[in-house]
Amino acid sequence: MNNTFQDKVILITGAAGGFGQILAQKTAARGARLVLGDLDLDALEALAAPLRDSGADVTTARCDVSNEADVAALVALATAEFGQLDIAVNNAGISGLFKPLIEIDEAEFDTNLAVNAKGVFFGIKHEVLQMLKQDGGIILNVASMAGLGAAPMLGAYAAAKHAVVGLTKTAAVEYADKNIRVNAICPFFSPTPMVTSMADEGMQGMLAKRCPMKRLGSPEEMVDVMITLIDPNNSYMTGQTIAVDGGTSAF
Repeated sequence: MNNTFQDKVILITGAAGGFGQILAQKTAARGARLVLGDLDLDALEALAAPLRDSGADVTTARCDVSNEADVAALVALATAEFGQLDIAVNNAGISGLFKPLIEIDEAEFDTNLAVNAKGVFFGIKHEVLQMLKQDGGIILNVASMAGLGAAPMLGAYAAAKHAVVGLTKTAAVEYADKNIRVNAICPFFSPTPMVTSMADEGMQGMLAKRCPMKRLGSPEEMVDVMITLIDPNNSYMTGQTIAVDGGTSAF
């Protein structure tokens, strides 16, 4: 395994499962020092223990990204433990049940915005504040194909992910001359726990038929793109919202 991230301090929200878990494992294997946040502290510790056993520096904290104080504390933990924050991945997110827009109630809409949009906003805000004290840094936001176009039956989720795209582009432009790069990955459906909890195998098969490759992208495939986007050598890419969708957006 290469040492792309040797001694780089990487913060990941929503790290206990899905993309966040795989990203933590792959970057730890490449030498990263990790600061992992999630609502499920037990699952987070179950992830962290074998990483520590393999020699990685890992610190964890319960983090509700819809709470600004929690996000600020996670960034502060990175600097307290490791003295810096090189890379931040705002990965935590939720979805919801498939339903027409007119059946989404206010509470569901607000929850989607609180976690998926405000959670990313809080992350960018406090990560940038720290990176301005350093020689820059790298931020990656996990958006969605639902942030680039229509997402029938997922209206609240689409609204929040469009907000993530807007925040990504705005932050990238505002801080490009401060050596802070901000990008987003926009995956198509991928069988992470978030997706499998709302879409059974039959529904996943129907979703796959919408893709030119006629399959869903694996979580590992998505994370491999995330690793490319946060690679310190990828130094001239910022403000981009990268679709990883098996060709779906090519139509």
